[in-house]
Amino acid sequence: MEYKVLTMAAQTGPAGVDRPRPKKNYLNESHGFKSWALTLDHKRIGVMYLVGVLFAFMLGGMFALLVRLSLMTPNHMLFGKVLMDAEHYNRAFTLHGTIMVFLFIIPAVPASLGNFVLPLMLGAKDVAFPRLNLASFYLWVTGALMALTTLVLGAVDTGWTFYTPYSTTTDGPVSLMTGAAFVLGFSSIFTGLNFIATVHKLRAPGMGWFDMPLFIWGIYSTALIQVLATPVLGITLVLLMLERAFGIGIFDPRIGGDPVLFQHFFWFYSHPAVYIMILPGMAIISELIPTFSHKTIFGYRAIAYSSVSLALVSFIVWGHHMFVAGQSQLATVVFSALTFLVAIPSGVKIYNWLTTMYQGNISLEAPMLYAISFLLLFAIGGLTGIFLGTLSTDVHLTDTYFVVAHFHYVMMGGTVTAFIGGLHYWWPKITGRMYSEKWAAIACVLYNIGFNMTFLTQFVLGSKGMPRRYYNYLDQFQPLHQFSTFGSWIIGLSLFMTLAYLLASLRKPMDAPDNPWGGTTLEWATSSPPIMHNFEEQPVVEREPYDYRPVVAAK
Repeated sequence: MEYKVLTMAAQTGPAGVDRPRPKKNYLNESHGFKSWALTLDHKRIGVMYLVGVLFAFMLGGMFALLVRLSLMTPNHMLFGKVLMDAEHYNRAFTLHGTIMVFLFIIPAVPASLGNFVLPLMLGAKDVAFPRLNLASFYLWVTGALMALTTLVLGAVDTGWTFYTPYSTTTDGPVSLMTGAAFVLGFSSIFTGLNFIATVHKLRAPGMGWFDMPLFIWGIYSTALIQVLATPVLGITLVLLMLERAFGIGIFDPRIGGDPVLFQHFFWFYSHPAVYIMILPGMAIISELIPTFSHKTIFGYRAIAYSSVSLALVSFIVWGHHMFVAGQSQLATVVFSALTFLVAIPSGVKIYNWLTTMYQGNISLEAPMLYAISFLLLFAIGGLTGIFLGTLSTDVHLTDTYFVVAHFHYVMMGGTVTAFIGGLHYWWPKITGRMYSEKWAAIACVLYNIGFNMTFLTQFVLGSKGMPRRYYNYLDQFQPLHQFSTFGSWIIGLSLFMTLAYLLASLRKPMDAPDNPWGGTTLEWATSSPPIMHNFEEQPVVEREPYDYRPVVAAK
């Protein structure tokens, strides 16, 4: 096969000048349900994942709105009627957390956007194991159906963490829900294995480790966590199911077990899982900022190493979730110190992103608006994590709304904001269509207003002593709860607005240039949408990533 150097300026030009659009692409190469259901094309699998995780996002968001609406008054009275009793309230926030964490945030970026973009960025035709890729999608679907079946069977009221001893003694389909998380874990492991093999074996000729886009570094680091940490969750959930079925005495103190042991097992996975969620979001931001600053990324190697560092450090800080669970003083001091260590690679990324923007030619299209939103919201999430990593303040803030706000600023303000930014960034490549920039800007502004109304308020609630997960609350907290609820409605409005204009763009003819943003990574060197095998000719990489210098010649 003839090799060809693919560089953005040579292929599409800085203004996005295009070659003739191919008549066939991955969307119209074949038709019918079977062609999608049995596809081995990473792009189609990524699109199916995208539809699935967006449905999960909508469902989890509806439960969130229901919980916030119920908290409008201390007694949950609306229009003279009780909206939810305590039992249904517990089920609603459990379903919100479980759906959002296991069905949406963990697979959102790697399985949907990652599946679509990673082989394109590497100059590969597909992932290393296409059949395993399809199997991981159907495992996700199976786990999702199992989780949704619990709705019919009465739902689960344990919280998304399934803490013992309550989860081993309560009624309800707890085993089915934990079984769903177990199956979803296998999907995550398969995706991680596939990405690791793809990065090692299918890079384009000339692409060394430090020629890869930073998105690849972020997804690769995430895949390492998926493969190494997720089996711990699987074993923990199996032990929980065995405990419920047979009373084997792992977590039951009456027969020699230890309920705190479950917390150690759970957080040994779930704290790395926080980085399974946030690292892909950071990876997206590492693409958006140089592209829309029109400037070479500052400190490429530092950002790449920081992704791997976060993956490694994530395994040794799980104990900061358990400062009040009866650990020794030495253990709490060690975990507190290690928690502050996490700030170093995160700070490196933020410093380098800001330095990249400095004196850049910044254009404020929708993806960049969400990138800037990420920087602001994630910074608040990270800084408030210092309060929770400090022993003297954590004792007072544990299990309050301060923790809820911190978690949402990191997970939603970080990961979800970056996911929405990445969706806007690659939407032209995925669909071949451009969306309305005006409506995208309006939705982004509403999203930021609603988000800060909702969760900044909860920092105040938590610092004043409002405990999380409580059904009732003191009258003095009602104004803040109401303000937070009003903010959640604005978030919902912005997200439905985003869905509306993205879906509306699908009704138009394909009008997206091959490289609408002037990007420098390989996915912009193919057509929008890409052809079935991604590239007409095998690309060869001869330039460093994020190189905005003029191209002298292309072979």
